[in-house]
Amino acid sequence: MKPQITLLFVNLFLSIFAFGQVSPDCATAIPICFNTPINGGTNGFAAEDFNGEAASGCLERTTSGSIESNSAWYRFRTNASGELGFNIGHDSAEDWDFALYLATDCTTLGDPIRCNFFDNADQSTFIGLGEDPTGDVTNVQYEDYIMVEPGQDYYLFINNFSNVNSGFSIQFSGQLFVDHSNAALDCSIISNLLGAPIAACSNTPVVLDATTLNALSYNWFQDTGNGFVPLAGEVSETLTVMQDAVYRVEVITGTGNIISDVQVAFSQAPTSFLVEDESFCQSLLGYNFERKTEEVIGTQDPETLLVSYFISQQDADLNANPLPEGYVPPIGDQRLYIRVASAENPDCFDASQNFLLTTIAPPELGEDEVIRLCDGEPSILIGEENTIPEYTYSWSTGETTPAITVTEEGTYILSASTMVDNTFCVRTRTFTVIASVVPEISGVEIDDFSYSNTVRVLTDVVGDFEYRLDDGAYQESPVFEGVLPGDHVVSMRDINGCGVDTQDIAVVGYIPFFTPNGDGVNEDWHLLGLEFLEDPRVNIFDRFGKLIVQLTEESDGWDGTYNGVQLPGTDYWFKLSFLDENGTRVEAQFLQNNFSLRR
Repeated sequence: MKPQITLLFVNLFLSIFAFGQVSPDCATAIPICFNTPINGGTNGFAAEDFNGEAASGCLERTTSGSIESNSAWYRFRTNASGELGFNIGHDSAEDWDFALYLATDCTTLGDPIRCNFFDNADQSTFIGLGEDPTGDVTNVQYEDYIMVEPGQDYYLFINNFSNVNSGFSIQFSGQLFVDHSNAALDCSIISNLLGAPIAACSNTPVVLDATTLNALSYNWFQDTGNGFVPLAGEVSETLTVMQDAVYRVEVITGTGNIISDVQVAFSQAPTSFLVEDESFCQSLLGYNFERKTEEVIGTQDPETLLVSYFISQQDADLNANPLPEGYVPPIGDQRLYIRVASAENPDCFDASQNFLLTTIAPPELGEDEVIRLCDGEPSILIGEENTIPEYTYSWSTGETTPAITVTEEGTYILSASTMVDNTFCVRTRTFTVIASVVPEISGVEIDDFSYSNTVRVLTDVVGDFEYRLDDGAYQESPVFEGVLPGDHVVSMRDINGCGVDTQDIAVVGYIPFFTPNGDGVNEDWHLLGLEFLEDPRVNIFDRFGKLIVQLTEESDGWDGTYNGVQLPGTDYWFKLSFLDENGTRVEAQFLQNNFSLRR
């Protein structure tokens, strides 16, 4: 989550003088700067700024019958380039909408460049551009950051859809305010001797400076909601204040008097309570800061605070490089620094607390593993090979040894635990045992009527298998294309190591019939590819099993006769044998070994 560098604070006190900071009309939009406090207590709207339109960007008519219901308009001017966002804080029970326009005046608003009209069904406490400062990445009431350039004018429209509102706060965020701090916005749009309204922290006094050339004297006044009251004895050019109010200065000069007012709003500065050092067993889930957050905020309302953690005091003071949720600290000692900030004004913070986090290495266990229990194996040993005396072992089965023997498939969880410096550390390892089938080739289908043939390995068992022809690479498919005639070996193996089955095959070609009728076509029958076999012999039989003829590699083929006598047209069978690589005569398997003689 990016750090929320908040440079605009909007106070939620609803005193009488604060209503001067709300304008329901675009034409009188309140000019704001980086530290302007603005009361968000809206109440109705004046002129309808959308001319009766049914929509403006994503905004739609509310229950009032127009787009505006309880509206507030503000304007600001950028003074640098960069990424800009803002957070509008509000009561979680209320429903607020906004639209941001890039325009120089209210007559040229056009469509908003960002807007959000989602209802607050999730009861979020922020809506805006960029990232929810609470870290809620699922908040649908946030739109993307915008990229701005110097001198651009923007109008911000904020509307209360629910017609019930307790006020809101605005906080600028984004890299623009990290890079340029107080120079991100152009404050010249606010013309006032005492400057723009000021947001401050309750523990930091504000010095108002009315120094004017050739001034004769100064008189200061304060309005806390019941009118301006003179401040006795305050007659210098500066006034130090620490109370919410509108302050007025009267500058007496020889050419006339100057009167200037400024609103000053203080946010309650948070307090960091003492936190204890802690030991932590390192985990992939990282360190959980929740307990430390509860310690450091003590009795304060957590909804009003933002707590973040850093690896140096400087980062904590600057709100730079906050540690993410799920931070995984290194093994050993590391001091972490805590920043407790106001959710309304994160510039009000206390970063006085830190603690020593001692991270302990958890027990060493191997990675989770999937193990196959091969068909025919009665059991298998799972677990850790070496026993470490400092560890206590336990299994989900109730056993307490580093390794156990299992006889059936299932999920087995091994826990190893140890105690270091009064910190209990545990790590688990999961073994998933799955029964696996031993591969078995039930047949080989050979389409071998050409020089380039197809071989298909057949099996009746179901499992995870892969296949290979001769010494080639294993493949998922049991089909091999473009197989040359000759002696081959097909292999089928279980991918999880549960065995290999192999078969020797011979790939040859032949025609399924021949017609020895003297027309010169298909006059004899023979096998193609015998030249690729060692000492091949083809024995041809009639349907009664009588040997008719034996063919060799040198034979021209069979002409359909027996001892010079023509045999009748019918089906005949053959067997092929050859010498394997060991010189042993073997009979070829998986051949479609019948053909027809046609007269």
